[in-house]
Amino acid sequence: MSRIGKKPISVPGNVTVSVDSTNVVTVKGPKGTLTERIPAEMTVAINDGTVEVGRPSDSRQHKAYHGLSRTLIANMVEGVTNGFQKVLEMNGTGYRAAKDGKILVLSLGFSHPVRVEPYESVELEVGERNSIIIKGPNKQKVGDQAANIRKLRPPEPYLGKGIKYQDEVIRRKAGKAGKK
Repeated sequence: MSRIGKKPISVPGNVTVSVDSTNVVTVKGPKGTLTERIPAEMTVAINDGTVEVGRPSDSRQHKAYHGLSRTLIANMVEGVTNGFQKVLEMNGTGYRAAKDGKILVLSLGFSHPVRVEPYESVELEVGERNSIIIKGPNKQKVGDQAANIRKLRPPEPYLGKGIKYQDEVIRRKAGKAGKK
């Protein structure tokens, strides 16, 4: 049996979870409202303070959906209570980030500034020391926005210049070896 799918999800008091007849789960909390369609085979039971996901059989597909469904609902509950955050760091001479209203303006060594518009319900902030903070209740959107910003100038292995995640470690390579 799926070990992840078996675990019940505890719901805080300030969060409400509801399921309609088409298996669309809606989670409302202080940080917003999230909805997700759960596969039709899965059953979602809401008991006092907990949510449990069940499956009809032990087939390989149902086992996969079981863990996926439970994780999606748990991420929604976590997102509307605490939210998710990714921090990106920029390394390189002249690499800067600034805000123009909601839009993030990046100077990344190109001949033009790069303008990044935030996704719906995602907030972009400029931290100190060339860092970009991406916040929001939806884990998928926060991660996708961070990956797309990182993709603009990925870190290179020789000088370490580029945009990287805060906890990412860049394996550095030695440059050209001179004649001996």
